[in-house]
Amino acid sequence: MRFATLSALAAITALSGFASAAQADVKVLVKTQTYDVAGATGEALIRSMDRNGPRHGFMARAIAQTSYTKDWDFDFAKSRGACRIAKANGTLNLTFTYPRVTSVLPPPLDRRWARFFEGVRKHEETHGEIARQMMQATEKTLTGLAVPNDPECSQTRREARKRIAEVFDEYEARQNAFDAREHREGGHVEYLVDALEKS
Repeated sequence: MRFATLSALAAITALSGFASAAQADVKVLVKTQTYDVAGATGEALIRSMDRNGPRHGFMARAIAQTSYTKDWDFDFAKSRGACRIAKANGTLNLTFTYPRVTSVLPPPLDRRWARFFEGVRKHEETHGEIARQMMQATEKTLTGLAVPNDPECSQTRREARKRIAEVFDEYEARQNAFDAREHREGGHVEYLVDALEKS
């Protein structure tokens, strides 16, 4: 599962003269958190995740979750009334939330849990990778952005926001398509759950 927010755009510091090319830098900050589950059977562990997992919507809960926010800060260069992005710095804040077993599991269940958790981890890391690709695509579309007759850089800021939002929408569609494949009937998530529940 995945939760994303489109964060506010911050534009700072006008520089005199154009740099030869726009520079961009993307920083990725990763945080991992857990919630507790317990049970002596696969079914009990699934029920515990259903009770304690991160919220997905108003009523449902997820097994695990990838959430992220993103920020872009700009330095602008001005020359002869034109405005250019001299430097774009992006920050992606990724948070992974996973279940953590607090009960002692019988060896067969412990092995099933390890396989289940590895599958869940790979699913969430794919969401994280799509978010990283989104930042790289945003960086690419911001590089070289310049607007003539924009001495206050207001049009440049608007165009940057527009490009950021367009890339965000494109990659959110990719996130949703990935979830649709994984969560479809007979899909990978159902396989993981069924394998954990089997006696």
